[in-house]
This record gives sequence, structure tokens and C-alpha cells, in this order.
Amino acid sequence: MGQTAEGLKNATFSMFVLFYYNQVLNLPATLAGLALFIALIFDAITDPLAGSISDNWRSRMGRRHPFMYASALPLGIAFYFLFIPPDGLSELALFAWMTIFVVLTRASMTLYHVPHLALGAELSEDYTERTRIVSIRYFMNFVGYLLAYYIGFEIFFANTGETRGQFNVEAYGPFALVLSVIMFVTIIWSAWGTHNRIPYLPTAETTDQPLSLKEIFVRTFMEMWQALQNKSFAWAFGGTLVIFVMVGTDSALNLYMYEYFWGLGSREKTVLTMLYPIGIMVGTMLVPLLHRHVDKRHGITIGITGWSLCQIIPIFLRFFGLLPENDSTDLAITLTAIKFVQGMFAAQSLVSFHSMIADIADQHELSTGKRQEGIFFAAGSFASKSTSGLGSFLAGIGLDIINWPTGTHIQTTADIPVHTLANLALMYGPIVSGFAVVSVLLVIQCKMTKAEHELVVAELAKRRAS
Repeated sequence: MGQTAEGLKNATFSMFVLFYYNQVLNLPATLAGLALFIALIFDAITDPLAGSISDNWRSRMGRRHPFMYASALPLGIAFYFLFIPPDGLSELALFAWMTIFVVLTRASMTLYHVPHLALGAELSEDYTERTRIVSIRYFMNFVGYLLAYYIGFEIFFANTGETRGQFNVEAYGPFALVLSVIMFVTIIWSAWGTHNRIPYLPTAETTDQPLSLKEIFVRTFMEMWQALQNKSFAWAFGGTLVIFVMVGTDSALNLYMYEYFWGLGSREKTVLTMLYPIGIMVGTMLVPLLHRHVDKRHGITIGITGWSLCQIIPIFLRFFGLLPENDSTDLAITLTAIKFVQGMFAAQSLVSFHSMIADIADQHELSTGKRQEGIFFAAGSFASKSTSGLGSFLAGIGLDIINWPTGTHIQTTADIPVHTLANLALMYGPIVSGFAVVSVLLVIQCKMTKAEHELVVAELAKRRAS
């Protein structure tokens, strides 16, 4: 249930934040993307810190739950203030406001999300059951996406007359408030609902004395370095990070494509936007079946390849005149079908990667004697945040390179030069998808298989018995 909060935040960061600050508030796209990228740099520090601290935390509530409880209120407050900058701010002040509250929002989410991911890995050691746990978690993640899109497009940003809803600056504050409340409730629900599992979860090793801040940083760095010595993890993380950045660039540009390149109406944007997470939700239910026949690394590569093809196909079809014209029902149906299939492919990569991290954590315990799910899942959390961090940063740079016009008066396809629209489509399709080749080449180097994991679990059982 708690993954819903992550879905709400990710959907909003991927779809609305860059558009809101750039197109509505007129902050240059590069600066808006830079704010998100700065937050990603902080994530590179806070994610492993959260993982290491929770791995080594000792309390009556175990290693994970204290942080899950503590994160809920700060997250809701920071997320809400991100969407209510004071009127009359200068360009630099607006950039500073965005940066501060993006960093605070993501740091608060880290405090919850990394322990939450690690908790999921601790609930089972079974190769297939872990996939089912991750599948259900990602199903709820995209319930969060659907909620964010529905509440946004259908309630707060719905078109009224000649006014296009997403340009209504007054709607963003109430929109953020509703999502903040839902995030708070689902996080507390998740922590309380798993509270009775605390006595059965692994505990941290006893430390003789509290560590200083410097010692915590040193320990975290050493644990990160140790984790990266696992070749399976290093290859899988590198390849998956690339695909997450691709997805993030795509997500940041989606609203630009829907609004200007495809010329979709409010209802069509809602349907198209929601069919992608629905496709992922359907795909999550198929991943356990896939893992009966292929290893998880192959699940990642299948997902990457299929996602990339779905990204390129509609652009090429339009350039060659093989798609229906804008404003036609046939176009909306075609795009929706492709987005749904793309979501199904994305699920194969998402679930396979996060399920494999738990297996790699077992391998790490066998070689080092330490249970450090938090450090490994901090990497997974960082990779997912790269979608709205590095992905949005690259999207912002790309928009400025093609001289994308901004302002609330730029509302339809007719307001954009044809060559600028063509450059947007090339950036969105072939250029973004081209990095799939790099991603696949990295992932296939990973050697963690089902047979390998079964040997690891058997050796761990012998060690624990002795």
C-alpha cells in the first residue's frame, strides 16, 4: 500500500513539475531541469545514507519502521509548498524555491522509500515469491500514478471553455494539497499495517557506541563500495539506470507531445496518460509467469527492447504519413494502444530489476556476512529518481536547444513552428530510445541466475543452521 505514495510523487514530478515551472511560471527549462538535477545529486548522498543507517539501526521498532513513520508529515508539507511559490519572485528566486522544495520532497521520500523497499526484501527469500511481492508493490505504485493523473487532468486541470486547465496557476496548490494528504495516509497505513512483522525481521548487529556523523558517512561510503564490488549488481544497476533516465526524459516531454505535437484534448490526454500505468499494472501480473521461463536479467532486457520500440514507432509512423491526422478518434486509439503495450514492457524491467536486487543482497550476505538490503535498494531508489532528476534535466536542456517557446499564450499546435515540433518529436522518440542499446549491453553482463540464487540460499541456510 505504501508504494502508492511513491507513485503519486513520481507521477507528479515526471508529468507536471517541469511543465508547471517552465510553461506556466516561465522559468527557463534548463533552470527547471537543473533544480531537479540538483535534487538528484542530493539523492546520490541521502539514498545510501538512508539505506546504511536503517541497515544498522537498532530500536524496539526494528530497522525500517522508525523511518517510515518519521517521513510522512515532512513529505506532505514539502510537496505542498513546491506548488505554491510566492507571487512576484524573480527568476533566480523562483529557481531557488523550486530547488529547495524539490530537494526537501525527495529527501523526505528517501527517508521512507529506501527502508520500505528493504522491508519488502526481508519478507521472503524465495526467488519467485520475491517477484510476486515486487509485482504487487509496483501494481500499487501505478495506482498512485493513476490517482495523480486522474486528480490532475479530470479534476484540477480539466479544460473549461477556451481555457486549457494545465495553464491555470491557481489549480496547482489544491492539487498538491490533495496528493499530500493521500501520501501521508498511505505511508502511515503501510508502516502500521506491517508493524506486526517487526519481531520476525532481521536485526542490526550490536554496536558498542553511537557513531559520529563523519563515521556514518565513512561507513556508508565503504558499504557502497563493497556493494559495487558485486559484478552482477554493478552491471544490472548501470543498465537499469540508463533505462530509467530514458523513461524520465520521455515522461518530462509527454505533456509537451500530447499538447502540441499530437494536439490531444483534455479527455484524450487523461485516457492516454492513464493507459500507460494501467499497462504496467497488467504487466506486473505477467512478470512472475515470465520468470518461470527466463532469468530476471533477461526480463530486464525484454522490457527495455519492447519499451524502446513503442517509443519510436508512432514518431516514424507520423513522419511517413501513416498515422491518422490530429483531432481524430483513430489517432487517439492508436496512441493509447501503443502506450498500453509500452507499459506492459516497462513492467518487465521494473519488477525484474527490483526483484533481482533482493537476490543480490543474499549473495552479498554470503560473501560478507552482512544483511544490507538498505544499501542495495538505495541504489534502486536512486535509479527510479533519475527519471525525474537526470531525465528532466536532459529534457529541459533539449527544450532550450530547440528554442521551445514558453508562456501561457502558447496553447496549441498552431503556436509552435513546424520545425520545432519536428525537433521535439525526434528528441522524444529516436534520440531517447537510442540509449536502449547501451542499457541492454550492460544488463546482459549480469550473471545472477535462478540456479545461482538457489545455491546462495542453500549455503546461507547451512551457515545459519551452524
